[in-house]
Amino acid sequence: MQYNIKKQSVRISGIDLARALAVIGMIIVNFKVVFGQQGSSWLKFIINIFDGKAAATFVVLAGVGLALMTNTALRNNDSQKLKIIRIKIFKRALFLFILGLTYILVWPADILHFYSIYMLIILLLSKRNEKVILISLIVFIFIYPLLISFWDYKTGWNFDTLEYLDFWTFNGFFRNLFLNGFHPVIPWVSFMLFGFWFGKQDLKNDRFIKKAFWVSSIAFIVIQILSYASISILSKGNEQSVSELTEIIGTSPMPPLPIYMLNGIAISISIISTCIIIGKRYPTNRIILALNKTGQLALTFYVAHVIVGMGIIELLNPEKMGDYPIVFSVSYALVFSLLCVLFATYWLKNRKNGPVEWLMKRIIG
Repeated sequence: MQYNIKKQSVRISGIDLARALAVIGMIIVNFKVVFGQQGSSWLKFIINIFDGKAAATFVVLAGVGLALMTNTALRNNDSQKLKIIRIKIFKRALFLFILGLTYILVWPADILHFYSIYMLIILLLSKRNEKVILISLIVFIFIYPLLISFWDYKTGWNFDTLEYLDFWTFNGFFRNLFLNGFHPVIPWVSFMLFGFWFGKQDLKNDRFIKKAFWVSSIAFIVIQILSYASISILSKGNEQSVSELTEIIGTSPMPPLPIYMLNGIAISISIISTCIIIGKRYPTNRIILALNKTGQLALTFYVAHVIVGMGIIELLNPEKMGDYPIVFSVSYALVFSLLCVLFATYWLKNRKNGPVEWLMKRIIG
């Protein structure tokens, strides 16, 4: 989930802060889904806006990280250094793929094994110019509606239980990975590609970052308004029409159609730009420093929020899973997030990596 790029990350303030906010957003959304979202329609409405956006921000941030890893070698045309970096990225992709497949046994909505394939695609395109990268991500976004017009997106799914029935078969695994899983390679790789492009820009340039913030924030708000307005007008109050239109022109991540993808890119860049601005303005603020450390342990907290965070509640009251009020789900998510911040602050006092990050480093070097 994060990349150990010390020299570059020191210069680009705010990246770890953005990663921490994405962690917290992911915890809130996933706890809501697993524990329950009963009652409080206004809170549900607010949280639902960010469905799929935290994960999208993670993937965009990964693209930024990969760009920061490769920028110097590409700029200097240093083929030897680039080869070393590419091998390191490949090893990390392989580690995340294996970890993700293991993690699926406890968390079917795992993103890590998808994440690893995105990384391999970045490797294939890493030497290409920025225009090719942008064209590629646009193609991935807009070819997806064409693909799902030829086959049923719901194939393999039991949406009542969110189970993928033939996941462990060859055809089912391939279909889930590339076309209709929780984070299918097509079109989700576009998030990482956009992050890779964004990371190639001058992120130390205040003017560029402020422009990125305003453009992305306005785009996010406009897309949200147009989506809701279009669904409301075209459905004419019919609930079935609302459901059907939401799948096509809504901003929810399943299926990941162009409206969702563009909205996900917009909110991701808005968050990252904001964090870079804040990181530069308040470099010694204790809260910012604590959140920076939280972002450095993103992979650890991704694993822990399911095994520890969800595991505790399921152990205490397994029968009520899925039936908790949304106020409980969000409150517990915020408390758990606070504990993550405190843990990160303590853990990194005398250590360089989080537990899972350390494991990855030990295995792949």
